[in-house]
Amino acid sequence: MAVPPGLPVVIVGGLHADARRAAVARLLADVPGSVVLHHDLATAAAGTVVRTIRDASGILDAGEAPLVNDCACCALREDLVPELERLRDTGGTRLAVVELWDSVEPKAMAEVVTAGGLTVTGVITAVDPALVLPYLGNGDDLADGGLAAAATDQRTVADTFARQLEYAPVLAVADSPEADDEDRELLAQLHPTARQVRIGQDLPPEAAEPSEPSGDGLTVPTPRRRALSPLAQAALAGFDVEAAAAAQHPACALLPAEADAHGVSTLVWSMRRPFHPERLYAALEDLTCAAARSRGRFWLADKPDTLFHWDAAGGALCVESTGPWLASLPDAAWDMVPPVRRAAAALDWHPEHGDRCQHLVFTSPGLDRDGLERLLESCLLTDAEYAAGPDAWQRLPHAFDTLLEV
Repeated sequence: MAVPPGLPVVIVGGLHADARRAAVARLLADVPGSVVLHHDLATAAAGTVVRTIRDASGILDAGEAPLVNDCACCALREDLVPELERLRDTGGTRLAVVELWDSVEPKAMAEVVTAGGLTVTGVITAVDPALVLPYLGNGDDLADGGLAAAATDQRTVADTFARQLEYAPVLAVADSPEADDEDRELLAQLHPTARQVRIGQDLPPEAAEPSEPSGDGLTVPTPRRRALSPLAQAALAGFDVEAAAAAQHPACALLPAEADAHGVSTLVWSMRRPFHPERLYAALEDLTCAAARSRGRFWLADKPDTLFHWDAAGGALCVESTGPWLASLPDAAWDMVPPVRRAAAALDWHPEHGDRCQHLVFTSPGLDRDGLERLLESCLLTDAEYAAGPDAWQRLPHAFDTLLEV
């Protein structure tokens, strides 16, 4: 596989710093002429972000980017594209590897690079399988571990790691001696569509070199281009920013499917009946703690026009409105809806409720599937409540109003 023309850019991120550095080192070794651009946000408290550019032999250039609006990530955004443009215009760089700092999420950076007119050919999150469950279960604030990207950064370790993991179409997986089958199965179920590439995986075996006869009757090997490693191939395979964003939107997300292996289960729970807001609110803590990771979309009876996003990890839940259900929109507004969302809704359209539904996915070792299903079903409208109709539903207690104002 040849390196494409121009300046290909691959983004490598992840909170598992040792795995991330190993993946970056592998790319430098496997792609001659590659360089790594890294912004270290650990110095942001002092008012600057340290930028380094290095190749396989060491640091080529170093500098500082000043903070923008007291935000280290903003400084990164302002500095990243100009530096990549400089590498492109200078020439001689075959691959630019953007190594993200620990808590920086790849989605924002991929969109920044693409908006700057450069070509992102891959987004990779590096993972140590033995650390997946500990990080998903870590509800500590990033700030507590010195990992916040800004003074106002309120993210947790768990939700940041989950987004890093689920956005990337490629996972660079470390050869971890501490990882067992359960760890690897959890990783596979959390992101079943990802291409997993072992960081230490060797170059593909070379085919026998073709030969051609020389003038004296001997055969001479014909020079051939060096093969790229599986990780390098993944870095150059191509990346669609719009498709990646759509795959994360709760209305059309590519969520995991049902699975049960090596002590890890994924429950996909779908229903065509709205939740009773008060009963669901009372069950939030139990539902949030029932699985290492849960996500999806849901429908509240008292808010029939609003699609809600469910996003839980580390014992914490984020619930937010993500706009209207398509069924609540007038026909004229459909032209303004992205085609991918219209297609997703059409695949599961209900004659009465349209795209309104419950679609929640829970993944965890030791998942109590039966108990979880009973709890979820107890939060739905009863037959009598359902029969009362939409006008009566909107008079139910608005239990989520306070949560949604936060």
